[in-house]
Amino acid sequence: MSCNDMSGPSRLQHLPSSVEKAEALYQQRGQLKEEQLMKKIQKLVGEEEKLWMPIAQGLPWTTDEPKCLIKPPVKKNTIPIDLKLHSDIRVVERARFAHQVAEKGRLIKQYKMERDRKQKLEEEEEIKRLRKELIPKAQLMPYFDRPFVPRRSEKQPTVPREPKFCIPRHKKIKCCRMSCNDMGGPSQLQHLPSSVEKAEALYKNRILQ
Repeated sequence: MSCNDMSGPSRLQHLPSSVEKAEALYQQRGQLKEEQLMKKIQKLVGEEEKLWMPIAQGLPWTTDEPKCLIKPPVKKNTIPIDLKLHSDIRVVERARFAHQVAEKGRLIKQYKMERDRKQKLEEEEEIKRLRKELIPKAQLMPYFDRPFVPRRSEKQPTVPREPKFCIPRHKKIKCCRMSCNDMGGPSQLQHLPSSVEKAEALYKNRILQ
């Protein structure tokens, strides 16, 4: 039925498939898009060219003659002033200071070299003097026939003395006054028994017991 409807099997070979149809439609659409884009770009370029073209201004509708404008007075040429920048002054001062530091370092180095030279000469002179003085000499032999015998000293022995642990009088008086004040005055001292009386009383109590 399909072959008869399509007017024979010879017509089937010329029918495009679905893939070919899709590719044809895709190509047509791409060509249309490209044409539209080119037209749009040409339109934009033409508008930009029109904007860049200067438009001549027409003359004013008047019969008055144009007035010549008065030129402003010419100013005198500016005379440059010799400026003294702080940086220039600092450069000069810095160069002077660097020269002073270099000169000082050179003098210190020269002084050290001179001092080392003098010290070296002094050491050489001292070595020469010591070599002359420190000549080895023969030492005398000891007397073996007369040996050294220590002798007893003839001095009297030292007599030891007992140290004097005595309190000065003014300190004694001061101590007594302080003790009297602590005990409540001299009136109470009269009633206090002495150490001897206390010892006798204790001895009697022991005997009685």
